[in-house]
Amino acid sequence: MSALTPLRGTAHVYGDHIDTDRIIAGKYTKTLDTSVLAAHVLEDLDPGFRQRLVFGDVLVAGQNFGCGSSREQAPVACKAAGVSVIIARSFAAIFYRNAINIGLPLLEIPQHTIADGTTLRIDLDAGRVHDEQSGLSYEAKHLPPVMLAILRAGGLVPFLARHGDFVIPAE
Repeated sequence: MSALTPLRGTAHVYGDHIDTDRIIAGKYTKTLDTSVLAAHVLEDLDPGFRQRLVFGDVLVAGQNFGCGSSREQAPVACKAAGVSVIIARSFAAIFYRNAINIGLPLLEIPQHTIADGTTLRIDLDAGRVHDEQSGLSYEAKHLPPVMLAILRAGGLVPFLARHGDFVIPAE
């Protein structure tokens, strides 16, 4: 199995209980055009987010990120906009699963103190995040091997197309 590419990006930090309606408003969910979703990601929470986001940046949040409806357009909008990984203290279960299914990496770090605008280096395979400004490093809760394999494949559909089932190939 190939390693996941190390990531580096600027942190965009938000608080607790960011629900899927705040990630992508319902009025934009009637399209399959991911560029439309990307253009409107987080606009109800932070209208300037999309303009500040640089491809590869990191979305950072508090508790229960992605709560609310099972709207799978929420992680799609984040990924399509260029978010490389989402770090949160905790995730809503359905958002977590939808993100992994589309190949959007998530790291759960319950005690992070990441500040807005800091540069983060992320090793997804090791589950480590290094804050270049503060010098602090964080260890994320480990992803199960099958979820890492799904992320390496680019999402659930490419994983199943390649492997046919959930048997994780030997390294």
